[in-house]
Amino acid sequence: MKFLIVGLGNIGSEYEETRHNIGFKVVEQIARDTGASWRSDRYAAVAEGRNKGKSLILLKPTTYMNLSGQAVRYWMQAEKIPLENVMIITDDIALPFGKLRMRGKGSDGGHNGLKHIAQTLQSENYARLRFGVGSEFSKGQQVDYVLGTWGEEERKTLADRIDIAAKGIYSFAHIGLERTMNTINTK
Repeated sequence: MKFLIVGLGNIGSEYEETRHNIGFKVVEQIARDTGASWRSDRYAAVAEGRNKGKSLILLKPTTYMNLSGQAVRYWMQAEKIPLENVMIITDDIALPFGKLRMRGKGSDGGHNGLKHIAQTLQSENYARLRFGVGSEFSKGQQVDYVLGTWGEEERKTLADRIDIAAKGIYSFAHIGLERTMNTINTK
């Protein structure tokens, strides 16, 4: 059984360590865990890992955040992966730093990557793992904040939070969305 695991972010070294790229960081951790190698392909950097018999197609869209739906749709079709086996990993300013929220559907919450995915797939019924990046910014400074780098205190626990997020993805592939939500949403 195949799963499409999409980490949202922006390509380019200037975005590499930004809050907005936490989705990339989580799929990069999964690739390291599974020994998967990245390759450049259509609309994305792609890696295929295996975890206890489950095939995880990992994506880092190269379309930039606001056009992420193109990569998701293309790879769902290319790999013949149904919507219920898709997981999108994204940053969320509505959650405190490091807090994880997994959902099976929902609004885009003002997130342009999620908005484009919903428009492209004609559905908001796809699983997503929101990784809290906090909201320590002044009014009108949201873009600068999410495109800013992690603070010193955040860096101390970032690797642990990414590891917990990766474990949540493995759980999603093995025991399903509902049971995983019951455990990951308390972390």
